[in-house]
Amino acid sequence: MANNLLQARKPASMPVNEADSARKTRACQIVPEPLLNSADLQVLRIPKSNSEIRQIIKAIHLNDFLRRLDELQVSAMVECFRSVSYHPRETVISEGSVGTTMFIVAEGELLVTQCSHHLRTLSMGDVFGELAILYNCKRTATVKAIGHVKLWEIHRQTFRTIMANNSRQKRQDTLRLLKETQTLKQMSDAQLSRIIDSMEECKFLPGDLIASDNGKGTDFYIILRGEVQVTQRMNGKDDLIGIMRTGEYFGELSPLRDIYKTTTFRAIGEVTCITMTREDFEDMYPFDAVESSDIESPTTEGLALTEIRRYSSGFIPDCSKPIRLTDLEPVVYQDGVHVGKAVTLGAGGYGRVELVTCRTWRPGGYLALKKVSKEHIVRSRQQEHIRTERRVLQRSQSPFIVRLFQTFKDNKYVYLALEFCGGGELWTKLREVKKFTEEVAVFCCACVVEGLDYLHANGVIYRDLKPENLMLDKHGYVKMVDFGFAKELRKGEKTYTFCGTPEYLAPEILRNEGHDFAVDFWMLGILAFEMMVGRPPFCNNSDPRTIYGKILDGAINFPSSLSEASCSLISKLCRPRPGQRLGNNRNGIRGLRKHRWFNKVNWKKLSSRQLDAPTLPLIKQGPPYVNFKRYSIAQCSAEEEFSGWDEDF
Repeated sequence: MANNLLQARKPASMPVNEADSARKTRACQIVPEPLLNSADLQVLRIPKSNSEIRQIIKAIHLNDFLRRLDELQVSAMVECFRSVSYHPRETVISEGSVGTTMFIVAEGELLVTQCSHHLRTLSMGDVFGELAILYNCKRTATVKAIGHVKLWEIHRQTFRTIMANNSRQKRQDTLRLLKETQTLKQMSDAQLSRIIDSMEECKFLPGDLIASDNGKGTDFYIILRGEVQVTQRMNGKDDLIGIMRTGEYFGELSPLRDIYKTTTFRAIGEVTCITMTREDFEDMYPFDAVESSDIESPTTEGLALTEIRRYSSGFIPDCSKPIRLTDLEPVVYQDGVHVGKAVTLGAGGYGRVELVTCRTWRPGGYLALKKVSKEHIVRSRQQEHIRTERRVLQRSQSPFIVRLFQTFKDNKYVYLALEFCGGGELWTKLREVKKFTEEVAVFCCACVVEGLDYLHANGVIYRDLKPENLMLDKHGYVKMVDFGFAKELRKGEKTYTFCGTPEYLAPEILRNEGHDFAVDFWMLGILAFEMMVGRPPFCNNSDPRTIYGKILDGAINFPSSLSEASCSLISKLCRPRPGQRLGNNRNGIRGLRKHRWFNKVNWKKLSSRQLDAPTLPLIKQGPPYVNFKRYSIAQCSAEEEFSGWDEDF
């Protein structure tokens, strides 16, 4: 089977240097940016000569990231590049500025500097600034024209609109083709959507053999583009049966029955098909009437909760008595260089998380108060995401998800009063010990599986799974926190927002194909690897473009220290096609729980928190802040904001 440029290879178990350093810095977040509707953004198609088209296509094919786009995406991109010119010594992009545009050099040369040091010279055909078309990021270098320069440029909103529209149309066309096949036409749209997620696109050159009668039929093919010659061997010669064209399919019975093919299928010209193997097909079909991974559709009132679980993680405020913001007071450090200063549990560009107590509570009652700058939320267009975070947390009743007790607002901040997890960040514990034992990793991942099962059953994708977003309570149980990237999604739907953490991004996010609940299983595989190795599998402390290339290539190199069961679990979670991932196939999360890596987990006892957590030795005893990094935070007041978007807080 031919591989197309975007088709990732399956992970391979290969020894790597055991001395590879652990990830030492916190992962950067790619904040979700609203995608404009097609009606809101007119994509201009700019005419170009054949030589100009060839120049742009050649540059795209030579770029390590862009070359993985498919032909239709490249063709749509080429039409939307526009020509711009710069005078000698004129600055094209400045180091530290926020980028929105990618460029291709059409004529002339440019000088690239970083902190006034010369890095390289760009000339005709070179691409630069390509990360800016994926997400909002700062430029890492300055680029100036040496002489007169002509560039091709494309803006992020244009690129994202092209990719999203292309992916939606391609998915709709494929869905239509599947509905016309005899084998699949009785399936629902949601079931067919999962079939599409399991299929791979493959290309064949003129004369290539696609399938033959040399054995049992194992694959199912649908022709997307091109023509296929069908012959049958009779009396020692190949007789032409006919020509198959776009939309026609073959091999549709072979995934269901052990039959021998009696025909040969060969590409006449260039042919593009989508295909899936017998094994993958049988893993998807027939579907159970009710699957544990089926998603309940959110109602207008919110998420439909599947169960209410009792909490036993420690102090729980009496929610029948509303807390006032003025009743909360900061907890201060009792020792060290920061003695007397307010305890900060976490900090970022958005604001901070502070440890607080309430004047009316008994001693020992704490909350984690997350305060987010309203001006920052509006400036970064995150109003809907913070509302989603609040909505999801308000309705979540799982011991593996941090609990939200109340929200507040004033002229500068919105506040979320959250359950305090005294064991600290899983990220901090991982950095302290370099890597976890398999027993600890199994327990932590099992807690995450419980959290994901609850979220997915209530129509929520998490989308930012990583050690930094997992906390330990005082009993050593893992809780998922920070739901700023969470997304409510109905069964069978896709979302096209580019967000997450570079080292954890799933291939379908990078390809702009549209993603769903399957991204959480990919991230679970990356998390399991990082916990046992000390770094994500695709992290090499290099340019994000290199990381993205490695993710799309898909080959994971496993250290020899990892058990066979660990490698098996990670490989099955990190399959390139989302429909093939463990947890996202026919058996859903039930199949994930039954993987041999989790053999020693008693899931009933885990869900009722009756297991002794192997993470307890990682937790230090002392004042409530002992398991947290100590921050020295400059008390900068946020600007006031009065747009009213937060009326329901």
